Amino acid sequence: MANYLVTGVAGFIAARTAEMLLEQGHTLVGVDNINNAYDPKIKEYRLKRLQAHKGFTFHKLDISDKSIIEKFKHEKFDAVINLAARAGVRYSVDNPWVFVETNMIGTLNMLELCKQNGIKKFIVASTSSIYGEDPPYPTPENASSSEPLQPYAASKKGAEAMCHAYHHLYGIDISILRYFTVYGPAGRPDLAHLRFTQWISEGKPVRVNGDGNQSRGFTYIDDIARGTILALKPLGFEVINLGGHEVISINDLIKIMEDVIGKKAIVQYGAPNPADMITNQADVSKAGELLGWEPQFNMRQGVEKLVEWYNQEREWAKEILTP
Repeated sequence: MANYLVTGVAGFIAARTAEMLLEQGHTLVGVDNINNAYDPKIKEYRLKRLQAHKGFTFHKLDISDKSIIEKFKHEKFDAVINLAARAGVRYSVDNPWVFVETNMIGTLNMLELCKQNGIKKFIVASTSSIYGEDPPYPTPENASSSEPLQPYAASKKGAEAMCHAYHHLYGIDISILRYFTVYGPAGRPDLAHLRFTQWISEGKPVRVNGDGNQSRGFTYIDDIARGTILALKPLGFEVINLGGHEVISINDLIKIMEDVIGKKAIVQYGAPNPADMITNQADVSKAGELLGWEPQFNMRQGVEKLVEWYNQEREWAKEILTP
């Protein structure tokens, strides 16, 4: 069994990835600064679930603080899974500095930890937002990623470039995973799925940017976590898309949610956000070839699991702040 360092462990993707690794019998050290980028209640919920596992150790730390390298200088890890990130295209326009601190400086600190400790494997979370305004669809990994539309994508591009430098200089085996719009139980409350589930369930207006015809290749959380774990294998240096095979408009997503929840949505359309991409769709053939991975959950199945979770946790989940 292996011993892993997982950053951002109270975050959506990291928590589910960590849970799967613990269920497989691995030991795991998790770090997170439990910031208030979104409602900490849901981060505390995820962390509490992880702390019920025997092989899990948690440290409240910020990866953008250089002292974290010293903190773990005597630790032996089989890999660093760097999933700590400031995420969100719109928030990055308001405060780009925190995105640079976590996504770029934090990644640098984790790469330096690998270098100094002789850790051979590094995984980092990147994003479909890196492909910019007009990529080919479905988008392959070799599409241009040099024209980011907001500081969020730019900060991820910077992290990717630093990863390549450390691979070239020090031979660290690095998998860069470009995630495509992830959803599922205990998801981020600033993204559509959890917000819409709460808003429809509680009879609140469902606020949509633009006309709702924008679409996404949404990806269920278990598919993403499974792909992340598969990418722990030795690959050299690879950039890999992990994304959903099913592209759906926001309007059609609302229809599915209405059907699953059994309640009509009160939809309010607003102005489109210039930081948003019109659509995304992943070409995941590389993930299939290198990892033997393909998404297993369709949208209906994923929404049913999310709504089931929400109903089980509704007493507190209805109070989650959904901006």
